Amino acid sequence: MSSTPSKLDLAARAAWMYYVAGNTQNEIAERLGISRQMAQRMVAHAAASNLVKVQITHPISSCLELAQGLQQRYGLEVCRVVPAAAAQSDAGDVADIDGIDDTQEVQRMLAVASAELMEQYLHQEAPLIVNVGSGRTLKAAIEKITEMERPQHQIVSMIGAFASDGSANRYDVALQAAEKMQSRFYLLPAPRVAESDADRRQWCNHRAYKIVTGLAQRADVTFLGIGTIALQGAMHEDGFIDSDEVRQLQQQGAVGELICHAFDAEGRMLDSPLAARITTPPLSKSPSKPVIAMAGGRKKAVAVRAALRGGWLTGLVTDEYCARFALQDD
Repeated sequence: MSSTPSKLDLAARAAWMYYVAGNTQNEIAERLGISRQMAQRMVAHAAASNLVKVQITHPISSCLELAQGLQQRYGLEVCRVVPAAAAQSDAGDVADIDGIDDTQEVQRMLAVASAELMEQYLHQEAPLIVNVGSGRTLKAAIEKITEMERPQHQIVSMIGAFASDGSANRYDVALQAAEKMQSRFYLLPAPRVAESDADRRQWCNHRAYKIVTGLAQRADVTFLGIGTIALQGAMHEDGFIDSDEVRQLQQQGAVGELICHAFDAEGRMLDSPLAARITTPPLSKSPSKPVIAMAGGRKKAVAVRAALRGGWLTGLVTDEYCARFALQDD
């Protein structure tokens, strides 16, 4: 992403908050993670660039409104919404998601927005314990993060490091994040899905497993993706669950997963045979520390809304399509 669009995006955000939402420059600086002087300059830059007339003439203005709507409706502390890859209908209808694959285009935009948000946390000088899940969008976001020297941080992977056949998860991001920051990293020494409940208990009773999950419980911030429970979804595609298990979960009402834990359309975690074999530590509802998810695209719309309904997140980076879908009533 070039510096010019990035500067315009920041200026548009600042202008929208100042002229539309009525925030002070101090409030803008705090919410955007910039200095008060920078906030003042961004508001001035928006006016000088003709972004501010009767309304903010920049595509991000509608995204800012959607982000504010999601924050108010679902009690989020932070939210970023990027433009949808495909235009909405004139009526704003977002119900038909069949046959449309906007994954790559949306992912590129989500990666940039997610990286900018993540850096606001990771640039801190104070030592942080940072939980990371897995997924294509999270991996793409970490690739966009600027390299920084933060050896005081600890990066913790929240998911098992390998599949039952011994193969590694290609979207595991703990090592990649640690290399970007020259930080220590911790992998969860277990398969993502154990052979049985007894096998899971054996893995989870290991001393190394308890050390890593103990760190995860004390994390200052958590970044993760939102997956779908579907054939060719990430867990199925990567061999962590087979086709029969996908169908069984769908029959129970599963629509998505957070670090392997499947949930239904209302965001309720499902008590399933698979759940008894998952080694990933459970998430806390209404978390007291930041838990920020990154997911978008039409195929993720139902899962994103369900995760919000469940109250598992304090923050979200998504696209315009998923945001509108999450704000619709059933």
